[in-house]
Amino acid sequence: MNKQNKKYITTAELANLLGISRIAVFKKIQKRQIKAIKEGRNYLIDVESVPGLNDKLSQSNEKIINNAVDKTIKDYGETLRLLADE
Repeated sequence: MNKQNKKYITTAELANLLGISRIAVFKKIQKRQIKAIKEGRNYLIDVESVPGLNDKLSQSNEKIINNAVDKTIKDYGETLRLLADE
């Protein structure tokens, strides 16, 4: 398996994205429902091997970006407006 060309996430990240516990992720790995590779004491999960995960990651990234934009506008809205007027 070529790790350089793939995107991997941890069991904790996958659990968070799927809304399940890390233990549930480990059980799915043991049952071979989720493909993972052991890296030291941790497992790495190939994003491509979990159906629908790319969509969840896109939604998660979109939420993070929207929150950042909202915070920037809230904190610096007046400054941004003044800069736009120049």
